[in-house]
Amino acid sequence: MFPPTEETVEQGSVSTTLTVAMITLDEEGAVEKVIRSIQAVVPDAEILLVDSSKDATPQIAESLGARVIRQFPPSGYGPAMSLALRSAVGDVVVTLDCDDTYPTELIPRLRDLVLDEGWDIVDGSRLYRKPDAMPLQNYLGNWLLSAVASVLFARRLRDLHSGMRAYRKSVVEELRFNPKGAALPVELLLRPLKEGYRVHIVPIEYRFRIGESTMRPLETMKWSLLRILRVRLS
Repeated sequence: MFPPTEETVEQGSVSTTLTVAMITLDEEGAVEKVIRSIQAVVPDAEILLVDSSKDATPQIAESLGARVIRQFPPSGYGPAMSLALRSAVGDVVVTLDCDDTYPTELIPRLRDLVLDEGWDIVDGSRLYRKPDAMPLQNYLGNWLLSAVASVLFARRLRDLHSGMRAYRKSVVEELRFNPKGAALPVELLLRPLKEGYRVHIVPIEYRFRIGESTMRPLETMKWSLLRILRVRLS
């Protein structure tokens, strides 16, 4: 049994410019590859995992120098992502799924768009076209949700559920969002738009994942629509 919270790397040993944050649940098949690919492009970044795994994911991550915060028993994606964003030490926080679906080589570009070009949030959109790695039903669901949000927020949106974004840490600290429930990425994109923060969207590649997906499409659709309406009406 793991303790509820465990931080394993001193914050002073990593860069305060960038944190790469991931939420992990039984990703031992992918975690080493993903961490090494991050280290290859941003070797001084803090790599932070909020982990609820029963497998060896946290031990592998720690052995590679990542900082691990245990959230066990699991509290869900929203609370885990909120904890990751609030706990990051970097001036910029790039979020990433730990399943090898996102192009880690673009992390420096996302960071620089925040630091050098003044964007508050940079959203990596997978859906400028249908990715081969995304099942058709998932693509159509994402397209429908994005169409609804585009109308309600008067901004062409394509991908409300991207797992790859860069956030200015000061914006994360200012935002008030509800971490409970599913579909938190929807609110983390729409609320900054509504509150006038500078949001930039860039196309990214989406790859076939390592391991099994835990996403529940119908539940995700329901929560996504609720998030869209709550943000718009709040």
